[in-house]
Amino acid sequence: MFHKPTNHFNILFLEITTTTWILAFSASVILGISKAGLKGIAIIIVTLMALAFGAKESTGLIVPLLLVGDVFAVIYYNRHAQWKYILRFLPWMIFGLLIGVLIGNNLPERTFKFGMSAIILVSVLLMYWWDLRKSKSVPSHWAFGGFMGVLAGITTMIGNLAGAFSNIYFLAMRLPKNVFIGTAAWLFLIVNAIKLPFHIFVWKTISRETLMIDLKLIPGIILGLFIGVRLVKVIREKFYRKLILILTAIGAILILFR
Repeated sequence: MFHKPTNHFNILFLEITTTTWILAFSASVILGISKAGLKGIAIIIVTLMALAFGAKESTGLIVPLLLVGDVFAVIYYNRHAQWKYILRFLPWMIFGLLIGVLIGNNLPERTFKFGMSAIILVSVLLMYWWDLRKSKSVPSHWAFGGFMGVLAGITTMIGNLAGAFSNIYFLAMRLPKNVFIGTAAWLFLIVNAIKLPFHIFVWKTISRETLMIDLKLIPGIILGLFIGVRLVKVIREKFYRKLILILTAIGAILILFR
């Protein structure tokens, strides 16, 4: 089963090993790089945190860290955000998030992983084929955004892995690099803020202890943001699109081995 709620965490601050801190700090740096614009690597963050603290416990640790990264990303990329895309995608994503709250404790992990990986890979291949045709058109039917939004909502609640579906949607809209990053930053700031009370009061995966650990990891996020912003600046627009598709596909494959 996927993330069952726990009444309390057995994470004792003084018992955390050096190896655990190294894994968690590495995850926080990668999270910062991701929030700065190198999308598609969320599975690495989720995997490292699961190795450090366990699959269930790590979900509550990740959400506040995501919010910290989102705030910094919004501050830096705010001027590039396009709200019309957020407003089209967000309602569907919230709907999917609520579905995730309801089914997250009963969904077999194997079913979730294989279904999610298959949909992502098929979508990436379609996007690649679309690019080969050099088509300038974008999907205009509401069903495309609705389908991707609902899947993004379900996966963000269950596994903190919505990025793949939002990547596909924003790439399909052919957003320029900085517009892509700024729009995604606002979208996930809103969505992760909505997730927070569900993790605190419904699944009970966030506690005072987890927040204390998160505070120690914030410098890693800031370091990652610093690195990521500089990497994004030197990546050309056309290569950025291909890079996000490649990272998204790799992430989908890694989910199977998580």
